[in-house]
Amino acid sequence: MQTDAVPHETLATGFAFPEGPRWHQDALWFSDMHGHAVFRLDAEGKTEKVADVPECPSGLGFLPDGRLLIVSMHDRRVMRLDPSGLVEHADLSELAPWHLNDMTVDSSGRAYVGNFGDGSAPPDPPKPTVLIAVEPDGSSRIVADDLHFPNGIVISRDGGTLIVAETRSVPGRLTAFTVTASGDLRARRTLIEFGPGELPDGLALDANDGIWVAMPFSREVVHVTAAGKLDERRPIENPYALTVGGPNGDALFVCSAPTWLPEEAVRLHGGSVHRLNLA
Repeated sequence: MQTDAVPHETLATGFAFPEGPRWHQDALWFSDMHGHAVFRLDAEGKTEKVADVPECPSGLGFLPDGRLLIVSMHDRRVMRLDPSGLVEHADLSELAPWHLNDMTVDSSGRAYVGNFGDGSAPPDPPKPTVLIAVEPDGSSRIVADDLHFPNGIVISRDGGTLIVAETRSVPGRLTAFTVTASGDLRARRTLIEFGPGELPDGLALDANDGIWVAMPFSREVVHVTAAGKLDERRPIENPYALTVGGPNGDALFVCSAPTWLPEEAVRLHGGSVHRLNLA
């Protein structure tokens, strides 16, 4: 197994808790969860706030026409950034038992959204919860259940497999599903289980359908092949979320923060966005 203590470039800092990074139209988009805003970081290093989200933004994604979708965590809604401003795309409060979390959006504009399950925190076990699909028209339904804190989500490049991190399962694991033509999830299976203290958080897909996994509590990002083999580890402090992007698709952008506790995160404002070279 490869273990690289490679240097990384810090692109931006001073955020409360950066989350949900996505590479889109030659720029990096990300949420500042506890800073209640979404930002765009361009190739020149300029950071621009694109939306205020009072109920805490998390996962991001884009519709086929380029409009931005934003998870609004505490009121359990998916918001949409139209030319006229931020509007409700879907209200998931009747389906999600607790705060929403990460999200991925497929090529058709269908979003898959996770949630915490309940208000517990480690070491207490979470209540098993659901994964929700949101169609491009905003209609929504539950497509999977009995998930332990579904977190980062990715979809294979052919659209046929969805993989979700179950952060608080014991042991932590990545769970895979087959995606049907209608967007339903079938054939649940465990892709990989991790070791003690390795709690998978954000996920990012690479060009070969391999998965980069943020491991905040073991202070590293790890790479898992499409077949479920862990083949690389890269140490980095407190990584919570990541995405693959850059002009040549050879960069791993990582969001980190010194703490996940909201009050401490706001007090410290030590969250940063980093770039690691994959070439």
